[in-house]
Amino acid sequence: MLRIDNISYAIEGRPLFDGASAIIPDGHKVGLVGRNGTGKTTLFRLIRGELALETGNIALPRRARIGGVAQEAPASDVSLLDTVLAADTERSALLAEAETATDPTRIAEVQTRLADIDAWSAPARAASILKGLGFDDDEQLKPCSDFSGGWRMRVALAAVLFSQPDLLLLDEPTNYLDLEGALWLESYLAKYPHTVIIISHDRGLLNRAVGAILHLEDRKLTLYQGPYDQFARQRAENLAQAQAMAKKQEARRAHLQSYVDRFRYKADKAKQAQSRLKALARMQPISSPQEAALRAFTFPKPEEMSPPIIHLEGGVTGYGETQVLKRLNLRIDQDDRIALLGKNGQGKSTLSKLLSDRLPLMAGRMTRSPKLRIGYFAQHQVDELYVDETPLDHLRRLRPDEAPAKARARLAGFGLGAEQAETAVGRLSGGQKARLSLLIATLDAPHMLILDEPTNHLDIESREALVEALTDYTGAVILVSHDMHLLTLVADRLWLVSDGSVRPFDGDLEAYRDFLLARDKPEPVKPTEAKPKRASRDTVLALRAELRKCEERVEKLTEMHDKLAAKLADPALYTDDKVADLEVWNRKYAELKDAMDRAETLWMDAQEKLDAAQAS
Repeated sequence: MLRIDNISYAIEGRPLFDGASAIIPDGHKVGLVGRNGTGKTTLFRLIRGELALETGNIALPRRARIGGVAQEAPASDVSLLDTVLAADTERSALLAEAETATDPTRIAEVQTRLADIDAWSAPARAASILKGLGFDDDEQLKPCSDFSGGWRMRVALAAVLFSQPDLLLLDEPTNYLDLEGALWLESYLAKYPHTVIIISHDRGLLNRAVGAILHLEDRKLTLYQGPYDQFARQRAENLAQAQAMAKKQEARRAHLQSYVDRFRYKADKAKQAQSRLKALARMQPISSPQEAALRAFTFPKPEEMSPPIIHLEGGVTGYGETQVLKRLNLRIDQDDRIALLGKNGQGKSTLSKLLSDRLPLMAGRMTRSPKLRIGYFAQHQVDELYVDETPLDHLRRLRPDEAPAKARARLAGFGLGAEQAETAVGRLSGGQKARLSLLIATLDAPHMLILDEPTNHLDIESREALVEALTDYTGAVILVSHDMHLLTLVADRLWLVSDGSVRPFDGDLEAYRDFLLARDKPEPVKPTEAKPKRASRDTVLALRAELRKCEERVEKLTEMHDKLAAKLADPALYTDDKVADLEVWNRKYAELKDAMDRAETLWMDAQEKLDAAQAS
């Protein structure tokens, strides 16, 4: 188990933990939540031993392995599959030793350990994880350098999942995943065999993948059993109870203080007044726990336009000469709330750019309402803010003639108070930058708002505020997000972007989730179905290489078996003074026999796979 015992830690004099304690039993899946800036990521660093505690202790079982994603996988020439396989350092070391070892006893030990850790099925497990995170079979064989930083973050996540540490620490893992990858991760973590702690603002993930919530607030840690929604209900009850107690105590304090003020200087009442002063001093104030206020977004309301605001017939779009989306026949009205579904790389961002006039129409016809205004928010725009300027500077550039008081009011409407308004953007939190980008996107009261992953930097309270703002907003909404909670509450139409086109998805988001989770399950092949697709040349070559390894392993073990059999046939081994040696050699012989059985099974499996691939 993970034991956090009475820890204290401060950064630049600001205490983040003060006597905080918690116990996480082995195998539990826990969501770590708390307001931005309270110290969740710092707690992970303390658990990993990267920071030194001021007081207290964090204890884990001896030899417990801790894993997490600190940075993206390097842009190397190593394939994605081999990068993930290398994360299991024990397997890699044993395989390397198996190629060079000459001592028969050590070879037997290595082969037995490889069988124990199921080393021969590792490529299939690694490929399954990579596929779940969005990499197809061909992409898994490409070098990491072929992929951008966001995709290499997925590779790093795949590597740590494959290595199966005893304690898995994940900090906002869905921020670089699409909806499909996030739903796969939920399912995978729910079945993960060891302890998991996840920092996340994704309410769906915290409801489906964890069984407890560790809440960081007021420099303390509190463990609540149950998923996030259950925690939220219990939290609300605790707040209401604390507020009622605080109100009663305040009334009691006021009564005592009134008595003291009236009688402290009267001789006959002085003693009683002093007694009440002492009672006031002893009375510890009961304050309700800090609660992040639901800072509402204020989206300006556009004037109403006649439908449709966009009509697309036979549309084709893409980049340069490359056509990404074709056969686009779409209609958007001002009251539409549309979620774009589909794997990354299928064209959701391409469609968003076409609708926002950031990509040209290569063929077909698009009709727009006159004077149509469109607001566009994408992940990269948060990084394109001017880091040396303040939010006020950004608004002055966009609205040079607007009074400063009006600009401050706009910022306040997006949760950026007086202090943040005058702070350089480079010093703002990710959530505050996202708020500023949302303000800029909606500044002109757009008739349609296109949001591409708007929640990545927002905490749970801010996400709820965004839901309320979008519910009140009177324009059309086009939404791309991995946050299923947001999509469920906002979207009333679903468009699936796949196979180079866009079509309505029949069903709700739960049906789409079930469709994704069932899509990769193998289905029985019916006699009437077409012949399976012929295996690629690379697949056949890989299977042949695996078969050769299996053959070499069996040959090596057979050679060792013959040597051990000859050793056991030596009569000198059976004398009284050799009893202990005989037991050792018999045990080694049994281990070797078991390793041979497993190796021969793997050899036959490899041969069957190759035969099936060549026959297809």
